[in-house]
Amino acid sequence: MITEKNVLNLMQSLVAIPSPYFEEEEIIAFVDDWFRSNGLNASIHEYHESKVTGFKGKNVLLELIGGSSGPTIHINGHLDTVKLCAGWTEDAYQGRLEGDKMYGLGVLDMKSGVAATMSALNAFSKLHKNFNGRILASFVSVEEGPYGMGTNALIEEGLLEGVDLSITTEPSAGFTDQPFPVVCLGARGGYGLEIDVFGKSSHAAFPKAGKSAALDAAKIICELENVDYISDPHLGTGDACVIGIESDGGACSVPDYAKIRLFWHIVIGEDTTTIQKEIEKAIERAGVQCDWKIRFREAPSEDSKGFQPYKVNEHDPMVGSFLESVSRVCGTEPAKEYFKSIGDFNYLGSRIGAPVVIFGPEGKNFHGQDEYATLSSTVETANVLLDFLEKTLVE
Repeated sequence: MITEKNVLNLMQSLVAIPSPYFEEEEIIAFVDDWFRSNGLNASIHEYHESKVTGFKGKNVLLELIGGSSGPTIHINGHLDTVKLCAGWTEDAYQGRLEGDKMYGLGVLDMKSGVAATMSALNAFSKLHKNFNGRILASFVSVEEGPYGMGTNALIEEGLLEGVDLSITTEPSAGFTDQPFPVVCLGARGGYGLEIDVFGKSSHAAFPKAGKSAALDAAKIICELENVDYISDPHLGTGDACVIGIESDGGACSVPDYAKIRLFWHIVIGEDTTTIQKEIEKAIERAGVQCDWKIRFREAPSEDSKGFQPYKVNEHDPMVGSFLESVSRVCGTEPAKEYFKSIGDFNYLGSRIGAPVVIFGPEGKNFHGQDEYATLSSTVETANVLLDFLEKTLVE
């Protein structure tokens, strides 16, 4: 049984290390050293995204191989966080515990889940020198940044071949705002894209002599409120979110260019073709005068252009066994939900040919001020992982 004492110091140590995406060197070294100090031979995986960002990144991998054949269980988590936002009343790197709540940047998304995974792997390795099958744990970089680069590199280099089930300890309870325990059996997908609007400049005293790209961009944005989304019984509907607008007419001119930046969440049955058609219909409804162009963002590879939506069958034997472990450890049947946003679980659920479940702690304010996760749900997450590994690979 993993106790609060086992998990508390590790959570605080992880929170104390600033690790915004593209700046994960220190936390990667810490995780690697922690495993080695506990007698586990982790390794550093290096990758280079040369096409778009030029970034050279690292992941931490831990492989435990049993003495006889059996399934391969993959546990995935990311070590990076979003950038520190304004408005914090807590020290974002102290990991202060108030009752059951630990505050800190990234503690919910997802250093608590990482601490749970590390604690479970350490306990399993101490308890079971011989077991059936294989455990592969990946602690990756740049999940919060573009393209899910760390996990994408693992997939494209073939390092996740042969996996029978993936578990990602993203904050399923925290993200769905449901009481712990919650298991997510799928997730929406999404694409980043831009709409370029090309107008004609004129003096601001005579706006009708030109074609305002800014005005037409505004009309398009208004019509994006009327998209006809596909509805999925589990994933719901997609969402077209305007995440940026750029246009500038200078001191006194009609702007001849505007750019609308979007992130478009999708469900099963939607893709780049359906997105483009809905934008074209919105532009037609808007009655714009300007020319326009739709551009999906450049990506490192064909498979990393977008995040595909996915669902898993709760009656799959491995998925069912995991749900049983959650019920056994937590003393209650978990809620079965579906993640509304994207993450590395999309890559795992759609690209490696094996189911992926999302299960992690509860808390609030991920990507916001005074983020927190509960210690008790983190400990229970660790014990669920340990129980599942034992029931699947030992008994």
